[in-house]
Amino acid sequence: MRRTTDVSRPGRVAVGVEYEGGAYSGWQQQRTANSIAATLERALSSIADEPVEVICAGRTDAGVHAREQVAHFDTHATRSRIAWLLGTNTELPADVSLRWVHAVPDHFHARYSALSRTYRYLILNQAARSALLAGRALLVHQPLDVEAMQAGAQWLVGEHDFSAFRSSECQSHSPIRLLQSLRVRRNGPWVAIDVTGNAFLHHMVRNIAGLLLLIGQGRSPPERAREQLESRQRSTGAATAAAHGLYLWHVQYPPQFGLPTDSAMIDAAIPGWPSAVP
Repeated sequence: MRRTTDVSRPGRVAVGVEYEGGAYSGWQQQRTANSIAATLERALSSIADEPVEVICAGRTDAGVHAREQVAHFDTHATRSRIAWLLGTNTELPADVSLRWVHAVPDHFHARYSALSRTYRYLILNQAARSALLAGRALLVHQPLDVEAMQAGAQWLVGEHDFSAFRSSECQSHSPIRLLQSLRVRRNGPWVAIDVTGNAFLHHMVRNIAGLLLLIGQGRSPPERAREQLESRQRSTGAATAAAHGLYLWHVQYPPQFGLPTDSAMIDAAIPGWPSAVP
């Protein structure tokens, strides 16, 4: 079997990708709009000197960001880890970056090998807008009751039919999903909604965030979460929260793959904020 620590030989390679999604149509390639996947593939193909196709852990929608997207690709090229990393980043625009590169065995799959995915919905809860965070967090002027939001969130933890939280465009065959955890926390003016699950329906996290925002603003009681879940009707739900507050935060894999968990800007920008989600 190929050594998983040696990136300098042909085979399967995993990469950690960070991006600011405001300028993109989302992860998936579109005929008429620029996507994260197409941007990454162009850069990797340039370094590999051959066409490269990437497969990701979780497709993100237009305007959604990623702190730790994971993707893999197969290549015949012989490149060192530093050549893949620095070379690809030279070819990428400023709003997309490789965080790490790691050789993996051929049976690794960025999507199917993942144990769980964590999304973070980031809210700046203060009166004044922030020029530096425009497009990177949702600004909410009204005070948010984080305790009420957390009380509502508890109704959604576990395995449920999440039909009331899926987009009408969702193509999944089943609405059943397992939410392993759903936490709402405050750190000064920052409020984060952390959602961990095995997989997610289209717009599911943004629809959950929209409901919890409604509860946090006192416009609905926490029990509204249970009522909406049991209705199984998207028409009963709150508005979908804006895309620019959402981040693909972390993807967990079996430890035998040895993938790094590196992060950058957000941990430094918010001192004391927990970067890892238990």
